[in-house]
Amino acid sequence: MFYGGDYNPEQWPEPVWREDLALMRAAGVTVVTVGVFAWSVLEPSPGRYAFGWLDTVLDGLAGAGIRVALATPTAAPPPWFSRRHPETLPVGPDGIRRSPGSRDTYCASAPAYRAAARRLAGALAERYRRHPALALWRVHNEYGTTCHCDLTADAFRGWLERRYGSLDALNDAWTTTFWSQRYGDWAEILPPRTTQYLPNPAQVLDFRRFTSDELLDAYREQRDVLRTVAPGVPVTTNFVLGDWVPVDHLRWSREVDLVAVDHYPAESGPAAEEEAAFLADLARGWALDGTGRPDWLLMETAPNLVYTRGRMHAKEPGRMTRHALAAVARGSRGAMFFQWRAPRGGAEVFHAAMVPHAGAETRVHREAAALGATLARTAELLDAAVEARVAVGFHEPSQWALDATVLPSSAVDHRTEARLAHRALARGGLTCDVVGGLDGLSRYAVLVLPCWYLLTDEQSATLAGWVTGGGRLVATYLTGVADDRARVHPGGRAGALRELLGVRLEEVHPLAEGAGRALSGGASGSLWSETVHLTGADATIRYEDGRPAVTRHRVGSGEAWYLSTRLDDEAYVALLGAVAEGAGVLPRRPPPPAGVEVVRRTRDGRGWLVAINHGERPYDLRADGLDLLTGEAVTAGDPLRPGAAVVVREGAGP
Repeated sequence: MFYGGDYNPEQWPEPVWREDLALMRAAGVTVVTVGVFAWSVLEPSPGRYAFGWLDTVLDGLAGAGIRVALATPTAAPPPWFSRRHPETLPVGPDGIRRSPGSRDTYCASAPAYRAAARRLAGALAERYRRHPALALWRVHNEYGTTCHCDLTADAFRGWLERRYGSLDALNDAWTTTFWSQRYGDWAEILPPRTTQYLPNPAQVLDFRRFTSDELLDAYREQRDVLRTVAPGVPVTTNFVLGDWVPVDHLRWSREVDLVAVDHYPAESGPAAEEEAAFLADLARGWALDGTGRPDWLLMETAPNLVYTRGRMHAKEPGRMTRHALAAVARGSRGAMFFQWRAPRGGAEVFHAAMVPHAGAETRVHREAAALGATLARTAELLDAAVEARVAVGFHEPSQWALDATVLPSSAVDHRTEARLAHRALARGGLTCDVVGGLDGLSRYAVLVLPCWYLLTDEQSATLAGWVTGGGRLVATYLTGVADDRARVHPGGRAGALRELLGVRLEEVHPLAEGAGRALSGGASGSLWSETVHLTGADATIRYEDGRPAVTRHRVGSGEAWYLSTRLDDEAYVALLGAVAEGAGVLPRRPPPPAGVEVVRRTRDGRGWLVAINHGERPYDLRADGLDLLTGEAVTAGDPLRPGAAVVVREGAGP
């Protein structure tokens, strides 16, 4: 089990290092990440490396039995590098070049930056490839920096020429006849910089795709250097989710040896746990697609704080432990935090830490120290599969396309709709994978596609074949509206799925914030509504005027459902539960109340049940077996108390 965090010894004198080692051993730390932002200390001037301090740190960690995820520190070029190569500083969409003084001050299209990153990765690999502490390479940190400079413009044009082959094909894909934007020379094409009014959404979408590929090329270059010099050592980078991140993580997951993610919830209430569960199931979905294994790693999270807008919320006692166990329940190989020790200064001086400013004699550190032993007791979960026959789709290019398009309602957000579907399934007692592609549908009996905006004809055919063979598809509004160039399919919205869904969508009626529409059966809809015509489907829920709101189309052995509005929570849980039941997928135990997570893992005929109560009411888990956390027997009559967690090895025996 990975347990530890980002360790920044370069920020402290050597006596603190010795104290850190003692505290880490006592806490059961197994792995720390070192060197993430250490470029200026490792290479204080061009070509002059200072590895002595890092030798001492790694030797000490190895002696303490602690392994290292050694980072390449290329996310924070030092001031001397920016001064020597000013063309590597990123340019914003406003055309203004950013100044040094923060992290992520690089342009991934700048040859000087790429060469320096390769050189630094090679130097680290040459020195530490045989070091006993080395467990993993972590390349860079949270790839996601976007640049709009002239170097980027040249690279973007080259990417477009390779993608489309000709200007005629590009002009067609971008619909450049709209607003007289037709291009006659590749040199006329620029990144989507700040313009007079609205940019071309297809250009914006392709620029995000290009940026993802450009950053991926930069990652691959470092990875390949590390693999060549230090073969056999796994290589990864830490993914991060956010509106600012132009990275297609599904594609990236095929380029790492272990999917690793960072997660910092943005809400302090129960939504924090729901958000963490969604991200964990998404990471597992990426891992299944990319590495073919269900395991992943929570590489960074905050031990004792939740960062809400304008305020840092202190996690309540026990919440750090529950969050870590929740990640492990959903496939993480442990829990890593940012950071080990709180810094004395810098831009993130009040960031969470396992050793806070008040030191080791604190509630926060005591809980962190106890967590090491707790996670060690869950080690037999490693390589056990998460039981999930239902999936929710989250497609980052669809998110980008929706963000770039002026929609009938600005309140629509693909990630929000995916999270709502995920929450509804969880409240119905169903664990799901969150998937970014449609290649592994044979694993699932039910697939929910919420606002999956971009859909090709080939993907539509894949879905049709899967449904015909017995799958249950639930598609919401704004699914299958456009092709992969963001061009609307003909024949009305959801044109790509019109025949499969058995409906024709004529008109959209977005709803104001706080407004709703009454539905049959006492349900209600919000955010969005449509005029739906039946062309083979049946209406299962209707609007107050009798028009179809939710439809079902039987196709072969399967069904294709369409939701033209956002259902209220109770109705959504009931609908998805009924669809799953029709597919033969039933909860193994009563659906948990809000705030309770239940995940089942299996391997070689053996099962484990992980249950965590973040809420305020006890839950009748109805489980029999041995709780790995306490070593005590669990019987069907034992309630799961508020704040408690169990990892139950089902049945009798060791």
